[in-house]
Amino acid sequence: MHFESVRDAGHRGYSLQQSTRPQTLGYGLADSPVAQAAWIYEKFVDWSHHDGNVETVFTKDEMLDTIMLYWLSNSGTSSARYYWECEYDSTAQPIDLPVGVSWFGGDNSYAPREWCERYYKNIVYWNETEKGGHFAAWEQPELFVAEVRKWRSRIQ
Repeated sequence: MHFESVRDAGHRGYSLQQSTRPQTLGYGLADSPVAQAAWIYEKFVDWSHHDGNVETVFTKDEMLDTIMLYWLSNSGTSSARYYWECEYDSTAQPIDLPVGVSWFGGDNSYAPREWCERYYKNIVYWNETEKGGHFAAWEQPELFVAEVRKWRSRIQ
């Protein structure tokens, strides 16, 4: 199965903004709790796997807890700068360790196995699940743990 979403096409602007002008974005994130909340809330809505209501996946308190971690630590700017500071493709070097790949349905990204094999030379586990989203460990913790255990069982 290949996960495509109508959400994918128009929601890459955050990456371009963070990789080219993170400081501009950072001023808003550091200056306004509303800007910080909106920036992160949008990611919850766009990157999680839900039926149109993000609160079926995360409670308001869970989302606010995460938003507050960014706000209270004033780390919105530094987290945005990561994209700017990574000047090269971090996957450009081959990785020979035993790799497990789990693609969770509803995520905002997907790469075919053939692409992954260009860099991950020892894929011992590959699975594409029906649900999970970008925050799979949070959204579907039992499924996430099961995937890690399946990968681990292949390298013992």
